[in-house]
Amino acid sequence: MLQDRGFHPALGLGSAHIQTILSSSVWRGFHVKRSLDATRAIHTLKVVDAGDGARLQGVLSTPLNPSQSALVVLLHGWEGSVHSNYMRATTAALLTAGYRVFRLNFRDHGDSHHLNPDIFHSARIREVIEAIATVVRDIDHTDLFVGGYSLGGNFALRVGIQGAAKLPTLRRTLAVCPPLNPHHTMRRMETGPRIYINYFETKWRRSLRKKRTLFPERHAFADEVLSLPMRALTQWMVEAHTDFASIEDYFDAYLVPNAALAEAPVRAHILMAADDPVIPVGDFDGLDRLSNVDFELHVHGGHCGFLRNWRMQGYAEDWFVRSLNLGCGRS
Repeated sequence: MLQDRGFHPALGLGSAHIQTILSSSVWRGFHVKRSLDATRAIHTLKVVDAGDGARLQGVLSTPLNPSQSALVVLLHGWEGSVHSNYMRATTAALLTAGYRVFRLNFRDHGDSHHLNPDIFHSARIREVIEAIATVVRDIDHTDLFVGGYSLGGNFALRVGIQGAAKLPTLRRTLAVCPPLNPHHTMRRMETGPRIYINYFETKWRRSLRKKRTLFPERHAFADEVLSLPMRALTQWMVEAHTDFASIEDYFDAYLVPNAALAEAPVRAHILMAADDPVIPVGDFDGLDRLSNVDFELHVHGGHCGFLRNWRMQGYAEDWFVRSLNLGCGRS
């Protein structure tokens, strides 16, 4: 059900493409850096055990005067990092509200390609759960919340579905514009404006080149592989670097169906824009009828944009704080 309150973008910010592109722009990055610096928080880079020899990298951010006993783990989108604008903006908002925040890099994201010889793929949920378990063991807290943007939102929801037994303090998960059905998301990118699939293809190819340079004996793939379009490159990755029989099986591995959300042991909060140019809004049909899900759908917002004004202040980071306060029993 569309929301008609809470988020109304300023004049000139109504376009889904403007929302999406500006949200990751240098201009927004300037404003986000100022907001994060203003918290005067302590930021500590950490490498954590993710099980089976894997290691993941992240940043622990602690406010000068924490007023919450909860810990928030944030997950970025595909080819993003702990330094993505939405990650830093949300961290700033959470720090201001008194929360401690751990921003986790997925394998091969940010400056972490050297930590593991095998490449990233979206079915690596187990190592993300293990990494979060390592983080929470080392940090005194009462409540754990896991949230993310785009693919990070997909991972966060799967942490709630699959990882609750491993994370006994997990209370809620939060997701902004998560791809719930990878089959549909791939088709949407292939048939939508080329700017988005070009963006992801360029960043993924750059990541794979870096991996090849770091581990040439394991990754001796030719430049012709890197020139493949998105679907073909994904097919190559599935065949060469996973145990899945097909690209369809791989996509199935990170589906987030309504039935799984309904049966999840922790409550999920999902924020979505009807005009998202990357994620099909039809994949969210029926979420508003699930008792275990708080679903908020807005007319505008683009893909992980939700910019309120030209000062680059966002609605999504405020939504995070509000949802967490509810999870902690605060109005």
